[in-house]
Amino acid sequence: MTKQLILIEGLPGSGKSTIAKIVSEILTEQGKKVQLIQEGNLDHPADYDGVAFYSAEEFRSLVDAHEACKHILESRAAVYEEGFLIPYGKMKEEFGVDFPDHVVQEIFCKDIYELPFEQNVKLITEKWRSFTESVISAEDNSITIFECCFIQNPLTIGMVKYNQSREENVQYVLELERIVQPLNPLLIYIHQEDLAHTFDKAIQERPKEWSDGFIQYYTNQGWGLAKGYHGVEGTMKVLQARKELETEIYQLLKMDKHWLDNSEYNRAVCQEELDKILKISL
Repeated sequence: MTKQLILIEGLPGSGKSTIAKIVSEILTEQGKKVQLIQEGNLDHPADYDGVAFYSAEEFRSLVDAHEACKHILESRAAVYEEGFLIPYGKMKEEFGVDFPDHVVQEIFCKDIYELPFEQNVKLITEKWRSFTESVISAEDNSITIFECCFIQNPLTIGMVKYNQSREENVQYVLELERIVQPLNPLLIYIHQEDLAHTFDKAIQERPKEWSDGFIQYYTNQGWGLAKGYHGVEGTMKVLQARKELETEIYQLLKMDKHWLDNSEYNRAVCQEELDKILKISL
């Protein structure tokens, strides 16, 4: 059966973006039709980035409170069940100063990854289901590559943000596996032996705003808060716990999967290994 979905997973700084690009390049060189969807894509077909959910009543209150943005809100919000999806990230890109930052921040409070866990699971699994159905109906034999949304995002909200039980976190990912099973997916999990080095590398390479926000997110709520963790050291402990849970989930998954060691960040070695993986799997 033809594979129509490739999932790239791993901890922050493990090399997911690089590996996803290499996979895309290899498949493109083989003449395959490839769609690479990386983290932060505001048009993600199976996930949400920069999108909030409002009930009908909440949306009307939002519009009434921001009369100057009424046309923007009403023209861009999408009706969804008994409420509205507001793609505030794309709206800010499109309208700039006409869509003020304070309005964006207010809407962010109801971002899909800020919602209660159960509501997030419902919205995300429905989005994955819609994506799977659209791929099946398209029948064009293209391959979609997703970076980090299959395991990382569920655990980020389930474990890191809300400290849900192991069972709830595991079942979240296993349900996504069940949904995408018709696409015969391939999972490539990027392993880093030294997590401290990996996280330090990410801190050094990314803006200080990213590391400060990441550390705060990982220690001021959910698992980190419950354990009383603080700072870089505390963040590392949360990441270690997340890695242990991701490893357990990896072992439970029944899809085609491969463990790729990228501890040395050697692009040539990784490309050679990816060539082998794709040759076996596709």
